[in-house]
Amino acid sequence: MPTDSPAPADTPRTPPAPAAQVPAPFPERAALPDPGPAPTLRDTDSQASGPGGPPPATPRGYRAVFAVAEFRAVFAAHLLSLLGVVVSELALTVLVYDLTGSPLLSALTFALGLLPYIVGGTLFAGVADRYPARRVLVVCDLLCAACVAVMLVPATPVAGLLALRCLVAAIAPVFTGTRMAALTDILGEGDLYVLGRSLLRIVSQSAMLIGFGAGGVLLTVLSPRGAITVTVVTFLCSAALLRFGTRDRPARATAGHGAGGTLLKESLSGARLVLGDRRIRALMLLFWLPAMFVVAPEALAAPYADAIGAPPAALGLLLCAMAVGHIGAELFVGSALSPRNRSRIVLPVAAVGLLPLLVYAVRPGLPLALAALALAGAGAAYVIGLDQWFVDAVPQELRGRAMTLLTAGLMTVQGLGMALAGLAAEFFPVHQVVAGSGIIGTVCTLLLVAEVRRTDPRRMSCTEERDGADRHVTSR
Repeated sequence: MPTDSPAPADTPRTPPAPAAQVPAPFPERAALPDPGPAPTLRDTDSQASGPGGPPPATPRGYRAVFAVAEFRAVFAAHLLSLLGVVVSELALTVLVYDLTGSPLLSALTFALGLLPYIVGGTLFAGVADRYPARRVLVVCDLLCAACVAVMLVPATPVAGLLALRCLVAAIAPVFTGTRMAALTDILGEGDLYVLGRSLLRIVSQSAMLIGFGAGGVLLTVLSPRGAITVTVVTFLCSAALLRFGTRDRPARATAGHGAGGTLLKESLSGARLVLGDRRIRALMLLFWLPAMFVVAPEALAAPYADAIGAPPAALGLLLCAMAVGHIGAELFVGSALSPRNRSRIVLPVAAVGLLPLLVYAVRPGLPLALAALALAGAGAAYVIGLDQWFVDAVPQELRGRAMTLLTAGLMTVQGLGMALAGLAAEFFPVHQVVAGSGIIGTVCTLLLVAEVRRTDPRRMSCTEERDGADRHVTSR
């Protein structure tokens, strides 16, 4: 899927940062049983030396994440299934075009990979907390493998292909949200979790670059249905890795904490609780809003390349530049900065991340446009620190639903951003639309940064203490 018994009692849990505790909207949080600590290096393949021997070197940074055996299984499953999804998207688009000769239906095949996210993420989010994570992940992979297998049947009509594409896309946010929540059980809630999420994002960005190239090569030697067969295999391999490579942990929701009622009721109530909390809502919007505006240059890459008279190869460069900047910045921030410094750069980097798009106001040539796109991609590095804030803010019993909703919203707003950019380009020059996205996005992000600051638990607790002291002085 394109992204479990408790651990041993003697394994210490990585504590969340004390400053990130959520105030009272969820009073039951403290009473929940500990779902089990994350594995330490003794649970991994790194074994301690014998008695009297020197202690082993402790891996740090990304190496420490890969030292956890369960994460290696999750990482491999994510890589396989994501490559399969990218290849199938390309192959299915070609197949629909071959069957219909319609550019509209061919383009709609890509769009249907984004639109159902909000449906699946809203209506089925309760699955992520209601059932054990490993079971949810494996079943999602098997369902997707079954959907793609039906696409291979020659008798499947075009409408059926598109419907199956929608079903796979509706399952995707449930899978991704469940996996994000499960990482807190596998890696703890501290720095390992943040770096694990970072690695999965890097894989996602890299797979887009590699997967489309691999898909193009496959389509030169295989038919579209032959290339889609690869996706069935990758889903089945992902299911096997998750089934046999991760622990079976109990469901996150317990009786009285979201485990009663229908699945739809649980999903909608979880969405209301998550979006009703001011702090969580502000953090979620900080994931969403910059992403909505930063996609404008990618959505308009083809008309911009044509407008500046760039050669055909320039289109590929314009589509890759942002991903390259994102990967490079994320690797640097994840490996070179401490958790404290990652937290410090969240709001400043988010505030200026869209400013490179303003270069488009002067209708830059290819080299300057590529540099601006790489810088805009690098601006997404603030998400590493934001991951830690989000996992600290969300109560454990709501974590699966919150992360499913986060994933669904992120994909939806990116699709909406692309559509709005295309609509604006019908009335204004492409370079003005991209520059305008940078301006409007920066203004919206600055307002959101101010809200995130206001909801900081440390700031709120200081304000409450000061207000209490003022009331005390007044009463005297």
